[in-house]
Amino acid sequence: MITLLFIAAAYLIGSLSFAVIVSRAMHLPDPRSFGSGNPGATNVLRSGRKQAAALTLLGDTLKGWVAVVLARALAPRFGLPDELILLCALAVFLGHLYPIFFSFKGGKGVATALGVLAGLNPWIGLACLATWLLMAGVFRISSLAALATAALAPVYTMLLAGWGNTAKTVLVIALLLVYRHKRNLVNLISGQEGRIDKRA
Repeated sequence: MITLLFIAAAYLIGSLSFAVIVSRAMHLPDPRSFGSGNPGATNVLRSGRKQAAALTLLGDTLKGWVAVVLARALAPRFGLPDELILLCALAVFLGHLYPIFFSFKGGKGVATALGVLAGLNPWIGLACLATWLLMAGVFRISSLAALATAALAPVYTMLLAGWGNTAKTVLVIALLLVYRHKRNLVNLISGQEGRIDKRA
């Protein structure tokens, strides 16, 4: 029962879509109504408000990190196994993808995945952040940076932590992230994918 409560709490944390929350608080258009329609920091940036995009990025990243860190801190007190941390990592990520508070229509999970990875292992998080920044800086295409990072995240995890449950969890997250970018993959292949700095 306690395990289910932890997982549910992580999912609810993930369901806080900061793109929508920040946009409403700053009286901006709903990010689901323009640009790519994705409630994420990149699309919020297309509104022209860098501060809103930064707050969205921070919120979505922190919720992934907080869910994992809280699970790690509290699990021993309740005699729960380490696997609970990985289940909470998946739950908070799924909460972002399919948030109960927003009709199960969430973002693509890049920032939340980064927070989750940083919570699981700071070095994995830093490696993924560096990969995303490099790819985004060179190509100026957010989805390409995300897909490259997703492809490398399980590799980084395996190198730093071995092929165990953590690496398997990261692989699942990476596959989900790629799945959420399936439309972007089509656009990338056809040369129609939008750039980070493109306005709506």
